Amino acid sequence: MKWIINGKELILLQGDITEMDTDAIVNAANKNLLLGAGVAGAIRTKGGPAIQEQCNRVGGAAVGGAAITTGGNLKASYVIHAVGPRMGEGDEDQKLADATRNSLNLANEKGLSSIAFPAISTGIFGFPKDRCAQIMLTTVVETLKKEETSLKEVFFCLWGEESLKIFEETARELLASEDR
Repeated sequence: MKWIINGKELILLQGDITEMDTDAIVNAANKNLLLGAGVAGAIRTKGGPAIQEQCNRVGGAAVGGAAITTGGNLKASYVIHAVGPRMGEGDEDQKLADATRNSLNLANEKGLSSIAFPAISTGIFGFPKDRCAQIMLTTVVETLKKEETSLKEVFFCLWGEESLKIFEETARELLASEDR
């Protein structure tokens, strides 16, 4: 599904984020920026050691923060490591919104025109997918409505049909008055 927001595209699709041909992909990161399992593990495997090496130099990021590294061997030039919250740690909704916003800000600072997000924190961190969709989509829409962003395309590349359906339903409700 696709929406046009202030001349910019918001696109939802199902797939493998490591195969996205965007300027940046977002890694659902931990605060130590260790590329372990899930999205991070796939990025490590396909992107090669350069990504973890740069993460090690960065040293970590706060929950709600983000850091940017090379894309290594990926199609994307950059990986933005967004540190999402673990369920039960407190203030999770704000931390997820911050991780999303900080990722978008890093992309804008680099002058990037396209970025692809996964459903941050919905894997081993236990964040409910419906809450994730509401928070992340709202944050992205708010950013796209601003004139000052370099972004022209924001993708949500979701793993599995269930996640895609949840994000599509949330986007339909959120963007009912926007162009498709």
